[in-house]
Amino acid sequence: MPSRHPAEVGHGHVVETYVTRTYGGLPRYFVLNAGRFLGPRWWWHTARFTRHLIADAAAINDEELEALLGYEWRSRLTAGWLIGVDRRERFRARVGDLLLASEVCYSGGAYCFALARFGTHADAEILTAYLDRYLPRTDLHYDQPAALGALLRLDALLGTRQADRFTEPDGLWDEWTKGVGRLGYPPRTPTEQRRRTDLACDFANGWTLP
Repeated sequence: MPSRHPAEVGHGHVVETYVTRTYGGLPRYFVLNAGRFLGPRWWWHTARFTRHLIADAAAINDEELEALLGYEWRSRLTAGWLIGVDRRERFRARVGDLLLASEVCYSGGAYCFALARFGTHADAEILTAYLDRYLPRTDLHYDQPAALGALLRLDALLGTRQADRFTEPDGLWDEWTKGVGRLGYPPRTPTEQRRRTDLACDFANGWTLP
């Protein structure tokens, strides 16, 4: 779909307000994408960062979120996080469509986080559809790890085992890992991906490093 600057739809303020606000000299979108808030080296900024993100997730309205989702990857990534933190389940279909389309880089991990936060069978179905489409693509390193981590979390919450067919020995996950490994990407285990998703969801609940 075409990208439009939020100013074109009457929300020119949203990028500066929600996306590029700085913490420790770094814009919010960069901190979210790099996961710095999950590491101890950044702990002195984490409390402020967490407080502001949770407050902004509650304050932003749906029209402003749509303006961010219609723009480039930094805005879409930030919108995905804000949607997930506030559990705006009415964005489920929109987030799912954007995840499956994978039009821009980096933002897919935020969509996976949002689906993990929603925590329903419908979200697991979206993640399963994504993995069915993109795990066979061993030439693409997109958001497969984030999707698997989110699905594993939902399996634990819902008492399901939808991730099993992806993670079985020599299954789709192993084949994908080998394929992208030849492209220079480091191997990642399902356990690592689940842990990262759990940390992100704990963070969204207001957890901060001591």
